[in-house]
Amino acid sequence: MTDTTSNVPADRARTTELSPIGRFLKATEIDTRMLGMVGALLLIWVGLQVISSLRLGVNPFDFDSRTFLTARNLWNLSVQASAVAIMATGMVLVIVMRNIDLSVGSAEGLIGMVMGFAQVHFLVKAVGLELGNPWIWALALVIGIALGLLIGALQGFVIAYMEVPAFIVTLGGLLIWRGAAWWVTSGQTIAPLDATFQLMGGGPQGAIGATWSWVVGLVACLAVVLLLLRGRQQRKRFKFPLRPLWAETFLGTVTCGVILGAVWIANSYPWPIGIVRRYAEANGITVPEGGLFIAHGIAIPVLIAVAVGIVMTFVTNRTRFGRYVFAIGGNPEAANLAGINTRWITMKVFMIMGVLAAISAAVSSARLNSATNSLGTLDELLVIAAAVIGGTSLAGGAGTVAGAMLGALLMQSLQSGMVLLNIDTPLQNIVVGLVLVVAVWLDTLYRKRV
Repeated sequence: MTDTTSNVPADRARTTELSPIGRFLKATEIDTRMLGMVGALLLIWVGLQVISSLRLGVNPFDFDSRTFLTARNLWNLSVQASAVAIMATGMVLVIVMRNIDLSVGSAEGLIGMVMGFAQVHFLVKAVGLELGNPWIWALALVIGIALGLLIGALQGFVIAYMEVPAFIVTLGGLLIWRGAAWWVTSGQTIAPLDATFQLMGGGPQGAIGATWSWVVGLVACLAVVLLLLRGRQQRKRFKFPLRPLWAETFLGTVTCGVILGAVWIANSYPWPIGIVRRYAEANGITVPEGGLFIAHGIAIPVLIAVAVGIVMTFVTNRTRFGRYVFAIGGNPEAANLAGINTRWITMKVFMIMGVLAAISAAVSSARLNSATNSLGTLDELLVIAAAVIGGTSLAGGAGTVAGAMLGALLMQSLQSGMVLLNIDTPLQNIVVGLVLVVAVWLDTLYRKRV
């Protein structure tokens, strides 16, 4: 009979051989790749802050309203990254299964155009709903999600059951859906959209305000604490190794600090003066001499992206479907021999991708208050780049939803920073392309090490 306690001294010896940083990472169980991404994001933010400050001739620590690290810019950055982050959560599953979806940007454009057409023409003129009817935005969203589900099911069926490579199918979809988007309205822009629908795009009205933002932040912190406690109980129950109490405390403190810091930044961005003046006049509020400060708070599209991220994380980590996806990506032949219906799972992954493209289309068109033919152009590249930069391996079998969302924020930070610095669009595309190539190269090096 094997003595399981004989390995304990060896484990302790290996732990003592680690550097202080190594022991810290081992105790907290922090993903080094995720930590590297956070470090890269912070480095990019600091770099853009310094460059933008030097360009304007101001002190980088003054946080001038025209520099990168301001509440206004970070708030807009979070809103702009939401659509890509939503689709990136689905792209993780697609790439994990060793597939690719090049059509998400075009599908987003088509679905956005159809939802805009439904609001402005179909539901009002054909169905007879009056403008401002509370059902308009809901029905338009349902139509868009149904169309996204259909697009995903069609592409998934061709890939899974007709055995056409995903690259070819989705490349064809890129052309087909972009052409179909133009065909819906013969290239005309549809605007304005329903007022309630616009709330999904952000803006002064599309945010929840300071009070509710603090409520959301505190609830999120409570959820973090409860998850840490439950995780510790589960480890005890199944006799898994426990993290040190200081490590649990550190993780909870840092996570809550990040959440409350994000809320503070969102509440530091006030409404524009003109909108405040109109709001005060409409509600009989006297504007004081120094002006009236009304905070935006957390934007609705950011809440939508976070909700999608939580759901997709649960699906990938806590469901049989999620385990099957990673099993298929790790070894398709073994998964098939184990009795997993690989074709149906593949089709469902593309259906999920279609639904997420519909949600992104709603967020993007609502933010623009219009449905245009350019909606979603090149978003497929940003989504794939976000997933890969976030640690999703193109070889399949590895990837995280949180990493993909962080990758989306990193990509949007680069783009927003380059726009702030007035860098030409061609050069922006060059930078994005280089970042994607470097990310894949780093992934290759990481896989060789492990």
